[in-house]
Amino acid sequence: MPDDARPAQAMTTTSISSAISSGPSGHRTASEGAHHIIVSGDDALATTIIEELNSVGASIVKLAGDKLLDDDLAGASAVICAGDDDAKNLEIALLARKANPHVRVVARLANDVLREAMAADNGPGAILDVADLAAPSVVEACLARTAHPFEAAGIGFVVWRAEAPREATLREIYGDLAPVAVIRGKNSATPGEVVTCPGRDLRVHAGDWTAMIGTADELAARGVKVPRPAPTRSRRTWLRRLSDAARTLRNDINPMFYRALAAMLILLIGSTVVLRFSYRRPPGMTWLDALYFSTETIATVGYGDFSFAHQPTWLRVFSIMLMFAGVTTTALLVAFIADLLLSRRFTHSAGRLRVRHLRNHIVVVGLGSFGIRVIGDLTAAGYDVAVIERDEGSRFVSSAAELDVPVIFGDATLRQTLESACVDHARAVAVLTQDDMVNIEAGIVLREMLGARVTHQAKRRTVPLVLRVYDRALGSAVAQRFGFESVRSTVELAAPWFIGAAMGLQVLGTFSIGQRSFMVGEMYVAAGSELDGLPMHQLSTETRVIAITRPDAPVQVHPRRDARLLAGDTVYLVGPNRELLATLRKGQPPRATTLQK
Repeated sequence: MPDDARPAQAMTTTSISSAISSGPSGHRTASEGAHHIIVSGDDALATTIIEELNSVGASIVKLAGDKLLDDDLAGASAVICAGDDDAKNLEIALLARKANPHVRVVARLANDVLREAMAADNGPGAILDVADLAAPSVVEACLARTAHPFEAAGIGFVVWRAEAPREATLREIYGDLAPVAVIRGKNSATPGEVVTCPGRDLRVHAGDWTAMIGTADELAARGVKVPRPAPTRSRRTWLRRLSDAARTLRNDINPMFYRALAAMLILLIGSTVVLRFSYRRPPGMTWLDALYFSTETIATVGYGDFSFAHQPTWLRVFSIMLMFAGVTTTALLVAFIADLLLSRRFTHSAGRLRVRHLRNHIVVVGLGSFGIRVIGDLTAAGYDVAVIERDEGSRFVSSAAELDVPVIFGDATLRQTLESACVDHARAVAVLTQDDMVNIEAGIVLREMLGARVTHQAKRRTVPLVLRVYDRALGSAVAQRFGFESVRSTVELAAPWFIGAAMGLQVLGTFSIGQRSFMVGEMYVAAGSELDGLPMHQLSTETRVIAITRPDAPVQVHPRRDARLLAGDTVYLVGPNRELLATLRKGQPPRATTLQK
């Protein structure tokens, strides 16, 4: 999926981290960086992974080509194949595993068959798909869910987002729920400011957007409903399928077809009446004989039991005109039917017609590997979905058909295409094409269309508009400049999973608050590590400990800030990606710079 592909460079192995010393020629090599992490790929995901690993002090070797040499693997603790080419990622992963059975191999594979086969016996590491990792965040945004459930230490937790009802401290409003983030609203002195993992005594104003975390039971006690998987949407009944097919035929057929058909029927009925009363052959013609003879004359298929050879002159002249008229109308009807069956207009109108009858559906723009993953999750949850796709040859069209989802082919940056998807009746719109510029342009057009709709229908709720922007820096800038509330960067959502797997850390989930991505991680405190014996209040102020498990001891939920972390503890934390990765790495053994347990 070449979302942000860059031309592959010549094969070079250079060090990105300053921890790797330079050789005599000034070039850094893989063999000089002991216990380094090899990263392959030239797109935004690989670049982000390198930046995040550097930020936590890891030693990185960038593999710019598509060949993995033995020198590259010398001393390597992990290999991350993060490019957008499944074939290259598969080759590098297999070579790395063959050369070193103990190295952590983290590969990006979009192909389901390859991913499952590799994951079955991969050894240390992980086989991941960006679409699988990022799709849940888009689904939550489309459904405007304010609760994000996840499990840690065998306990169900929920991140709950809501507006502060009044000016007060977080403790006064939410009690023992742990704050994850606060986004300042218009009543604050600094609107738009994001406060990460604040203390419970932080004062908020009415309208500030707050994100709190607690167990499912704690949230249920406050009347918060945790989203549960909905039953699978039932497929259309045969009666609805027949009705849709009839409407499709009615709307797709050329209007001249009906005129030609009417002319044919008038000709057939008129000829039948004339022959019934004028044909001279004792004892005359029955109505069925007249209809039969008229049909074979109009169709010019030849004569059998009847002919005009011995009929009056006027009737023979009538037969001549009847044959010419029959040939003409028959040719027109055949031409219209051929146009209906052979042209692509039937496929186009079938999707447009079905969408025309949808209400409260979700429109997904882009039928790529990411789009079909989101579509599958939405249909499985019981929601009607309509798709807009530019490429009529997309390999996922058949997958959409299997999900019984109508597809409209057209340019999503044009108002008429969006109108054909009935966005004015949709409950949400997700723009998920592989082109960031197309997504941004379509988002601007949709914002104008939906904004006008909301203005004229004040009682109608705001329609969630979700944009997929591959590059996280661009996504943040677009959200700020154009006021989009739900811009999702697949890179930002997926990168922590790749990094965590390469470092031997457990990433339990990612979610978004505003335009910031957060991560849930599991950390084992090793003896002699930086965290062994450390009081919790000395941890990063931008991380939140939600639970601690110890051998032969009950789970501590919402531990106090004065509690100490001990060797053997398993700690569950929530926080922004970069800060949480840095904290998780501190729990590793003293040889943490080797990036091994």
